[in-house]
Amino acid sequence: MTSIIGPASFKFFGIFPAAILSFIIPVIGVGLFTYIMVRRIAPLVRANPDNRFDHVAMRVKNLIFIWLGQMRHPRYLLAGVLHITIFAGFLILSIRSSSLVIIGLSDGFVLPGLGGFLGNIYNFIKDYAATFVLVACIIAAIRRGIFKPKRYAVPEKYGKDHTGEAVFVLGIIATLMISESLFEASQIAHEFQITGQAHFLAPLSLVWIFKIILSSTPQNFLQGLHIFVYFVHDLTFFFFLCFLPLGKHFHVITSVFNVFFMRVQKGKIKPVMHGVEDDKLDDLESFGVKKLEDFTWKHMLDFYSCADCGRCSDQCPANAAGRPLSPRFITIKARDLMFKNYPLSGKIYKSKLLVEDIYTQDEIWSCTTCGACEEECPLGIEYIDKMVDLRRGMVDEGMVPQSLQKPLKALEKRGNPYGKMEKKRADWANDKEFKANFQMKDLAKEKADTLYFVDSITSYDDDMQNIARRTSIILKKAGIDFGILGKLEKDSGNEVLRFGEEMLYQDLKEQNTEAIMATGVEQIVTADPHAYNALKNDYGIPLPVKHISQVVAQKIATGELDLKLCQNPEAVYVYHDPCYLGRHNGIYEEPRQALDAIEGLTRVELEKSRDRSFCCGGGGLMLFYEPEEETRMGVLRVNMAAKAGATVIVTACPFCLVNIQDAIKVAGKEGQIEVMDFTELIEKHLI
Repeated sequence: MTSIIGPASFKFFGIFPAAILSFIIPVIGVGLFTYIMVRRIAPLVRANPDNRFDHVAMRVKNLIFIWLGQMRHPRYLLAGVLHITIFAGFLILSIRSSSLVIIGLSDGFVLPGLGGFLGNIYNFIKDYAATFVLVACIIAAIRRGIFKPKRYAVPEKYGKDHTGEAVFVLGIIATLMISESLFEASQIAHEFQITGQAHFLAPLSLVWIFKIILSSTPQNFLQGLHIFVYFVHDLTFFFFLCFLPLGKHFHVITSVFNVFFMRVQKGKIKPVMHGVEDDKLDDLESFGVKKLEDFTWKHMLDFYSCADCGRCSDQCPANAAGRPLSPRFITIKARDLMFKNYPLSGKIYKSKLLVEDIYTQDEIWSCTTCGACEEECPLGIEYIDKMVDLRRGMVDEGMVPQSLQKPLKALEKRGNPYGKMEKKRADWANDKEFKANFQMKDLAKEKADTLYFVDSITSYDDDMQNIARRTSIILKKAGIDFGILGKLEKDSGNEVLRFGEEMLYQDLKEQNTEAIMATGVEQIVTADPHAYNALKNDYGIPLPVKHISQVVAQKIATGELDLKLCQNPEAVYVYHDPCYLGRHNGIYEEPRQALDAIEGLTRVELEKSRDRSFCCGGGGLMLFYEPEEETRMGVLRVNMAAKAGATVIVTACPFCLVNIQDAIKVAGKEGQIEVMDFTELIEKHLI
């Protein structure tokens, strides 16, 4: 025997050409995979439309950083490093696996460009990649099968545990790594025995180790091993390809598409129906998502793309508070329904009402739309739009919680959730002491450069009206010419939209837009992140919108606003990022810059801050909703602040202020910790 016989030339029992098997396996594998994919695509074809071909440059950027660069994975360090190792190894070895398929038909086949120096470099990298992937698989299998991190657990009510499938797939990947390395090592060991010529191999790599082990093995055994591991690799490769679309590892195929098509505009809610203008909504027979096919094709792709990693639920404040919501299972239950209604063979089953079939009303209403789940997901899976669409469907079916019916009716009648008279919206400006030093402009009668949009909670809640007065004082001190809409202002509708009352939101938006544009202002300022989000992202008004923290930070930077020494230097301050200021709009630094401009102020950071900030649970109409929960979100947040050593929580949102004030009482921390609004702290330190 002069050289080892490759699979393309080998004959079983000296009669049957192995090349026939090398041909049959890929043909069957690709054919079966194509059939499975056609069945899996069926629900996406029946889904609602979704415009995801805009902002191409941003989508390519997401593809490079989020999918290829895996930038979100290290947020969970060990799991992230393991996944990045396996992912990178897969990309590197995909070239080798593809060429191995052809080697079964043509011995010695080398992909163009990889036959010389570049091929040697690739083989060096590839051998280490296979080694690192095997090590990562072993560590991951031990972690999943023995240590079992809590976030992977599946409560009985949500179905079967997925640990077995995860470990099985890790075993498949390990088999691919071992068989590829043995295939190469057996050939090199065989050639070494015949020619005595040693090949340079990556030290301590799998191929290097296997070559040493096989160096004195009989040549006949090496020949048999060479062919055996080739077909083990070939069969495993195509089995794995067909297995992927059958469960949670479908994300290996769909993730690249899901990340490319992921949301690129934060803070904005999808339209009721893509392609239907707001003035044509009355023509729709049904609103929102009621049945499976009412989801858009992108949202169905989300269901297929879930890796079941549990990061979304681990960061979800509703889940942490013990509410009947786990974002992870919103996706998994829908995917299971897709598999059930669209089986691999036989007829397609008719979908039922989702809220009666796989979801509960409390589950859908428990979401605060804080965005923590979406920020964490490494695959670009969206939840807020799905929740809003499900709520739209529930509202259309009359499934509105009793506690929300009164504020929604008040909003429809009076333009605010409290049911108070429109003419009282600006009563906060009539405070005797404030009015003595300040004359507020009514933009229905006077002109100004800037509109201060107050919104409902700050206008009508007695405890929150100080925010409006302090914001006005700050704006005046900053030299900004501004006024208010007064009785012409309606609720911004940020929460109305997110609670599924689409037509009510459209009415509020239309009235506000008309009133704002009639003033002729050049910009809008608000101290309410929810109003900020609605005006900036939902309304589409062609005017710049700023939060008061942005104005303060800017004026401090230009020297137009000076702050005095800290009035309470013994206190330890911590800034709580409101969801609709931070995660939804990326305003993290300006409030901190303003606080740090107060000389002598001691500030610490919460463990969960910035894009991982923990929702207080008080956003918008959540103040009126009575959820089923074990612990209040606000209480959890107050305990986090206490753990950080803070004595004062500063927030820049009236809803956060209300909820955290109440949470301090419930947590029994009165006298130990207090909360104040950003405007209160700044106003106290104005020179």
